[in-house]
Amino acid sequence: MSRAGPARTRAVTLAERTDLAGEVRRLIASLWPSEMEFIHHDPVCGRHWPALYREFADFQPELCDTRGAVVAAGVTIPLAWSGRLRDLPSGVDGALERGMRGRARGRPPTVLSALLAPVAPDRQGRGLSAQLIRAMRVLAARHGLGALIAPVRPTLKHRYPTTPMRRYLRWARADGAPFDPWLGVDWRLGAKFLRVAPRSMIVTGTVAEWEAWTTMTFPESGWYIVPGALAPVRIDRRRNLGRPPTRAAMNGLGSGST
Repeated sequence: MSRAGPARTRAVTLAERTDLAGEVRRLIASLWPSEMEFIHHDPVCGRHWPALYREFADFQPELCDTRGAVVAAGVTIPLAWSGRLRDLPSGVDGALERGMRGRARGRPPTVLSALLAPVAPDRQGRGLSAQLIRAMRVLAARHGLGALIAPVRPTLKHRYPTTPMRRYLRWARADGAPFDPWLGVDWRLGAKFLRVAPRSMIVTGTVAEWEAWTTMTFPESGWYIVPGALAPVRIDRRRNLGRPPTRAAMNGLGSGST
């Protein structure tokens, strides 16, 4: 089977093409299968995501094909970061909250943070992810921001939910590239790994909500492997609560002899 060559695209922002907002929303909605409904119930994203299209439209780069259709959609937010590792926002939630808070308080941003970089399913494998990251870099430079940072959700981590993220990030392929394909894209573009964000997108809900979100049944309390989740979910029927593990619990789940 031959592989398609690099896609020809044109980068625009939602500020330049407000009519593309519907296409962008549909593309993002198509990413997740029905059993990953839980990913739409992060409270921080629920509060702030819609404002990205209204208040930060000039920071949303979209790639359009030769017919003008959106084939990849960048979602970013400018924020203030001192450059110190301990000052990094904690994942997507932290970046969203800091960017929104900074805009409300009039604090000048210093970097651009990527939040999401989806590619249309029928256009994957044609270099669009790399093109989108480059478009984000261009956007950051255009606005005088010093760097592009990104809280990354590794593509294949959900297949290894009991492996702690720090260990997963050490896995590498024969050529030295990261094991994870999405991390590999960043690595080939010269990105530097900074730190793990242990509290990014913490979704909690009742047992009934988790059963509806995952199309699963949880007969008793305990740890469950949930399709698409990066870590097991703890179900507590007595407290009627489901949530991802703490860092300590995750380290325990992933421990083993070496």
